[in-house]
Amino acid sequence: MQLNGKTIALLISPKGTEQVEFTAPRKALEKAGAKVTVISQSTDAAKAVNGDLEPADKHEVDMAFAEANADNFDGLVIPGGTVGADTLRADKDAVAFVRRFIEQGKPVGAICHGPWLLVEADVLRGRTVTSYPSLQTDIRNAGGVWVDQEVVVDTGLVTSRTPDDLDAFCAKLVEEFAEGVHDEQSRSV
Repeated sequence: MQLNGKTIALLISPKGTEQVEFTAPRKALEKAGAKVTVISQSTDAAKAVNGDLEPADKHEVDMAFAEANADNFDGLVIPGGTVGADTLRADKDAVAFVRRFIEQGKPVGAICHGPWLLVEADVLRGRTVTSYPSLQTDIRNAGGVWVDQEVVVDTGLVTSRTPDDLDAFCAKLVEEFAEGVHDEQSRSV
């Protein structure tokens, strides 16, 4: 599958996005031909983490949420990292940005703790997803159906549990982004 001509938004928190959950999807999407735009709370470089605790690399940010418009993107990726995902779900601009993708029926991928943004955006009602196991109660309370699977696809929404699932997650991201808009997804909000 090729993503030539597709522009994908990739989120990063300045406070601890899981390094490999940011870098592996980015690499897979760029290899498939997508242009990846890194978006965060500010345009300052964001420092990732390994295993939530160990400092990892700094990553350049292309755009802040305040200037980002979901209309300009073909898909969205939300990496995990406990602190990073928690920081982003507390940011009203980040939550509104994520919700807009679902409203437009655009494909979205979230891994590990990334689905916390989907919970906060109130877009999981009736959707089947997976995540890091500790999020299952939050997902159920938000009206979602949580399952323990490597990767789950529900009408353009791709979710996975942990970095161990990245190969399957990245493959499904490319597939769903190649398919494009899923009208059924926008009707679910």
